[in-house]
Amino acid sequence: MAEPFGIFIIAAIFVVAILYSSVGHGGASGYLAVLAFLAVSPTVTRPTALILNLFVASVAFVQFYRAKHFDWKIFLPFAAASIPFAFLGATIHLPTTVYKIILGITLLLAAIRLMVNLKSENEPRAPKIWICLIIGAILGFVSGLVGVGGGIFLTPILLLMNWTETKKAAGISALFILVNSISGLLGNYVQAIQVPTSVWIWIAAAVIGGIIGSTLGSYRFNSLTLRRVLAVGLLIAGIKLIFT
Repeated sequence: MAEPFGIFIIAAIFVVAILYSSVGHGGASGYLAVLAFLAVSPTVTRPTALILNLFVASVAFVQFYRAKHFDWKIFLPFAAASIPFAFLGATIHLPTTVYKIILGITLLLAAIRLMVNLKSENEPRAPKIWICLIIGAILGFVSGLVGVGGGIFLTPILLLMNWTETKKAAGISALFILVNSISGLLGNYVQAIQVPTSVWIWIAAAVIGGIIGSTLGSYRFNSLTLRRVLAVGLLIAGIKLIFT
C-alpha cells in the first residue's frame, strides 16, 4: 500500500481507537470504514478489523473493569449465545457486492449509535435470560458475518431496555466485543493469517489509542462531539459502500 495511505491508516486507526474505546467499544466499524474508503478487499478488512478489535476491546475492558463498571450476570447469557454464532457467521463468505451492502448498513447503524448520547436514567432491571440468549445469538452472527464485535449494537440495547447503567454497559460491551472477535477470527482463520504484515503497526496505533480513550471514558469524560464527527465519516463510508 502506498506510503501516504499507510500513514493515513495509522492516524485514522489511532483516532478511531480513542473515540470508540471511550465508550467501551473496539472500533471495528470505524476500522472497516477507513479500509472501505481505500477500497481494500473484504478478505482483508474483515479479519483486520477483528484483530484490531481484539486488542482495543481488551484494553477497554480492563479499564472499565478496574473502575468497577461491569456486571457478570448480564454479560454471561449474551456471550454464551453470541460466541458460537459469531464463529458460524465468520465461516460464511458472502459475494463482495452483498457484503458491501451489509457492511454499509452496519456502518450507518453504527453512525446513528455514535450520534446519540444514550443514558440509563432509571433504576436498572435485570433482563430475562431467554431474551439475552436470543439477542446474543443474533448479534454474534452479525458480528462474525460482517467483522465487528457487536458492542456497537449491544450498548444501545442495554441502555434502551434499562438493563444496566451507562458505564457498566460500556464495560459489558467491551468484553462482549473481545469474545466475539476471538470467535470470529477462529471461524475466519484462513483469511486471518493472510492479513498484511503492516497490521502490527496498526495494532500499536490502536492499542495506544485504546489506552487513551478507555482511560478517559471510564474515569473522566463523555466525547459526544468527537463521536458525532466520527459518525459523519461512518455515514459517508456506509453510503459509499451501498451505492457504489
